[in-house]
Amino acid sequence: MNKIILSLFFLLATTFSFAQSYYSYPEKNISLGLSFDPNISWLSYGDNHNKSVDSKFGYSYGLVADLGFARNYYFSTGLSISTLNSFVYDESIANSGKDIRLQYAEVPLSIKLKTNGSSVGRFYGLFGFTAGVKVSGKEKLENSDQYQAISGDDIFRLGLQIGTGGEFRIGNSLSFLTGITYNNGFTRAIKDGSPKTSYVALKLGLLF
Repeated sequence: MNKIILSLFFLLATTFSFAQSYYSYPEKNISLGLSFDPNISWLSYGDNHNKSVDSKFGYSYGLVADLGFARNYYFSTGLSISTLNSFVYDESIANSGKDIRLQYAEVPLSIKLKTNGSSVGRFYGLFGFTAGVKVSGKEKLENSDQYQAISGDDIFRLGLQIGTGGEFRIGNSLSFLTGITYNNGFTRAIKDGSPKTSYVALKLGLLF
């Protein structure tokens, strides 16, 4: 009887120890979070226009959602408000420089591949698309202090994105999210000159 009791106690202790170790850092199929992403953005006019472009700082903020469909494979989506800034100068016209500010509500549609989790965290890579709807489009002339609405800015924006980063555990249900993403726009942003918008963003966020 004593041997049976000791054996049961050992089995329960082993099971409890394993369960405690496993559930300290559970594998979650769904992660939701918040992010703030500083970016550097620019307009691309191609080779057929006498326009020079300087990149400028912008930012994005919003929600992040990772939905697991297999081990280490996730569908990554969410909703963000992205502000993309750039400076454009027409070389054929004097004093034609102007700041361009485009703002979109964007939904990422990406596949995210994650490494196996550990007590520290995990790394990931992602590839996919972003679909955006224009929230506002404004421009400011070089010698002016006020923005005005852009004439002929397009409503929709589609982009191809690729990125990498890591998720680092802060607690049992909280991780710090960081990474870098390149987003290449392939639809026209403005009718005048038909430029496309692209940006590189530093991702900073929290996953719950």
